[in-house]
Amino acid sequence: MIVLLHPRSTRPKNRRFPLAVLSLAAVLEGKEEYVIVDGNLDPDPGATLDRIMHQTGVTLLAVSVMPGPQMKAAIPLCRAFKEKYPAVPIVWGGYFASLYTDAALNAKYVDFVVRGQGEETLLELIETLRSNRKPTGVRGVSYRDDFGLHVHNAERPLRSPNDFPWLPYHRLPHVEKYIAATYLGRRTAVHQASIGCPYRCTFCGVVPIYQGRQRTEAPERTAAVLAYLQQTYNIDSVQFYDNNFFLNESHTADLAQRLIPLRLRWWTEGRIDAVLRYSDETLRLLQRSGAAMIFFGAESGSDWVLKQMNKHLTTGQTLELAARIRKFGIVPEFAFVIGNPLDPETDTRETIRFIRKIKQVNPDSEIIVQHYIPTPHPDGMYGNVDDKIEFPRTPDEWATDRWHNFTVRRDPNLAWLPRAVKRRIDNFDLVISSRWPTIQDIQLPRWGRAILKTLSSWRYALGFYAAPLELRYAQRLLALRNPRVESL
Repeated sequence: MIVLLHPRSTRPKNRRFPLAVLSLAAVLEGKEEYVIVDGNLDPDPGATLDRIMHQTGVTLLAVSVMPGPQMKAAIPLCRAFKEKYPAVPIVWGGYFASLYTDAALNAKYVDFVVRGQGEETLLELIETLRSNRKPTGVRGVSYRDDFGLHVHNAERPLRSPNDFPWLPYHRLPHVEKYIAATYLGRRTAVHQASIGCPYRCTFCGVVPIYQGRQRTEAPERTAAVLAYLQQTYNIDSVQFYDNNFFLNESHTADLAQRLIPLRLRWWTEGRIDAVLRYSDETLRLLQRSGAAMIFFGAESGSDWVLKQMNKHLTTGQTLELAARIRKFGIVPEFAFVIGNPLDPETDTRETIRFIRKIKQVNPDSEIIVQHYIPTPHPDGMYGNVDDKIEFPRTPDEWATDRWHNFTVRRDPNLAWLPRAVKRRIDNFDLVISSRWPTIQDIQLPRWGRAILKTLSSWRYALGFYAAPLELRYAQRLLALRNPRVESL
């Protein structure tokens, strides 16, 4: 029996299909006996693992691990499992294992790491272990040799989603609990129509995993999968979890045409410059197909910072898109990574000023403000911080408060980010999120929105962000919660 473990990563209201383990389940279907254990649904996954072990036995425990809450939840589960069943191999995959492979292998409860796309790698690893061989020829695998040294096999070529079977949604326990009410609709599902990204932005953790590669699902398959989810589970909306959805205009137009009959509302991520190149006809197709909101990485209000980020984007393009997309009724969601290590004060000041320009051009724009936190990068980390930060050497160290707060950007505690600048970023974020509460928070009542807008309007009008204690108290009183999935 193969166990696909998805440790807890989010609150129940943010629970969605565990796409990572479902992708592995798809290639195991009909070849191996397997079971999915999802900590976002199972209140005691450790007890479930014990029950499976005692009833049928386990030949491999495959764990999907994202940085942050999921990694933190994986540690006690894997440690306890390894102590009880030391003969059963444990393999970690996912973003944490792919980014911090050596740290993962430094844990005694991790035997193997699968880097990057895991479907074919997992199948080959299972066959290798079954024949009692070392996985020396399995691409995409890292492991410890007989001397305890780390071995990193060659990278595996990236495959298209078209090359793999459909996800076996029926193998999830209680499928209904993964379909949630959101601002998009009453029954929102998730789907990933591509993998990777062809760009090499120096602040982005996707780059070291996919090395500037992207493979995209065919439009007819994407539409067919969503039609199946609609017919089988009555979904009315979907969130696409792609890193870069709008790579090619003809592909986008084809997919939009196919989505129109489904009458779904949807959200996804895209590049500002790519969508800006689209014709009005294509943008109208997106509107007709149900595109409600598109997430864009605007990243900074400073062109000199965007150049350092290798973003291949200008602030002028962001403003142009904000104005143009408004005509088509699609809400742009602009994300900013503030705190340039070489000059955080100037970056913060210029980006705050730029965000205010966006709001003048398109008041409906949603704004996400984040501190920059570095991740390993093959071209050198943004801000030339490679020699200014030393990442933890084990998962247990990553799970400490200091590094957990770093990962989730709660308090990254960066040497190059003065506390006064961090406070200014946080205070501005609080003011603007109160002045324009996100439409994604469907739990916030109208009267709550009115209170936040009233309390914050004078601050935003005057550009006075210091010590917004009344807003912090109001947000706490209203028990606001971020509607976005944690640690993505």
